Amino acid sequence: MNERVVETELARERVESFIERVRAIRQSLHQVVVGQDETIDLLLVCALTGSHALLVGVPGLAKTLMVKALAAVFRWKFNRIQFTPDLMPSDITGYELLGRDGQQSAPTMVFRPGPVFANLVLADEINRAAPKTQSALLEAMAERHVTVGGQTHPLEEPFLVVATQNPIEQEGTYPLPEAQLDRFMMEIRIGYPSPQQEEEIVLRTTSGTPPMPEPVFDRAAFLELRDLVLAVPAPRSVAAYTVRLCGASRPGDERASKYVNDYIAWGAGPRGAQNLMWAAKARALLDGRTAPTVADVRSVVLPVLRHRLIVNHRAVGDGVTVENVVNHLLESVPA
Repeated sequence: MNERVVETELARERVESFIERVRAIRQSLHQVVVGQDETIDLLLVCALTGSHALLVGVPGLAKTLMVKALAAVFRWKFNRIQFTPDLMPSDITGYELLGRDGQQSAPTMVFRPGPVFANLVLADEINRAAPKTQSALLEAMAERHVTVGGQTHPLEEPFLVVATQNPIEQEGTYPLPEAQLDRFMMEIRIGYPSPQQEEEIVLRTTSGTPPMPEPVFDRAAFLELRDLVLAVPAPRSVAAYTVRLCGASRPGDERASKYVNDYIAWGAGPRGAQNLMWAAKARALLDGRTAPTVADVRSVVLPVLRHRLIVNHRAVGDGVTVENVVNHLLESVPA
């Protein structure tokens, strides 16, 4: 048996093992979350690529429950931060105070870690905090560490932030800066459940508090899954398609259409193309394939690019939304 055949067999075995593990994750999550299959899959794509996610939905759609269940499945340390206008950066990162390392030692400054020191952090209603506080979270999201008192404190891997926003309450909120929005792999919109699902939710939640799912994996097993996703080979043709999509979203670019030039103020940067490729890799593995295709890219393009495109005043006046622009890109950019 030649080396290529052996490598193919090993790859197939790893993919089959991955599928079994993901099936176990889905089953555990559905013990507490009714429906929301697409949302769960998109959250898994973010988790399995070590990326952050922004959940947008009205209150009562189980956003917090979904994130807590995800942390429970992986046996992660979970912290929830309720963002409010008076929240301070130190309330997220931690602070230094005068203390002793031991009973006989002299007083010294001791660092007290904040809630950001967790594997999964839920930033609830993130747009209610002031920009200064949001920037403290940005460093943690971007660099995987925080700096307090001139000292850098690394965050333990894995580290993911899932932030939530309420789309119907905009009073007293601070729009997220574009630099922070770009750090989220996806903006995931959560819709209302179907009547049958809502009936099941009512029956479950009015008969006692549903227990959290049992852990399926430990930290080492999760990191193995994440490394497998990142190691998936990416065909150059698929990479070229992600670059064409992002390039075509930038006004003034030679690849941009008149529609984009008319309605877009800012398009997706290179990080958008990177996130499209990572998400496509995870999607391929979730479907049991060893390499992403153009179809995988197209299936994740809306949540990946939705928050990276900024429409201009003309688009607002003409009723053109970001979703309209993304659909135009899917129709006009050749695969």
